[in-house]
Amino acid sequence: MYDRILVPTDGSEGMSRVVDHAVELARFHDAEVHGLYVIDTGSYATLPVETTWDGVTEMLREEGELALESLETMTGDLEVVTAIEKGAPSKQIVEYARENGCDTIVMGTHGRGGLDRILLGSVAERVVRSSPVPVVTVPVGDTDVDPGDDEPEASVTQ
Repeated sequence: MYDRILVPTDGSEGMSRVVDHAVELARFHDAEVHGLYVIDTGSYATLPVETTWDGVTEMLREEGELALESLETMTGDLEVVTAIEKGAPSKQIVEYARENGCDTIVMGTHGRGGLDRILLGSVAERVVRSSPVPVVTVPVGDTDVDPGDDEPEASVTQ
């Protein structure tokens, strides 16, 4: 069912849950895993004018390389195709999935709600709304979990 699974990463601690889920899917479907880190160029707007774009870009690229190395380590013996792109994260994730024939996207969601979600937006939500392939969202970080549950379940949206 799945031949290529895209795993966008921001390098955060909660990514291990996302990667575990992606690895399980990849092993079950004998699928290829793609790791993607997006340098959010929109975040440049808040930088002081005297900041050099090249310096910031290089710093963020290094951060992306570390995030992808971590993802590769978490996948164990699975081979991972990695890429770093620049732009708006949600748009780049969807574009990468289209251009590389990915069959599904497995990504984390921080489970923000209410005002935080309105003010900050949600990359995962924008990907779900615009993706041509199913998106599996895995809760990471602080999430509302039923005390009777061991772990929140991942959800698939098409």
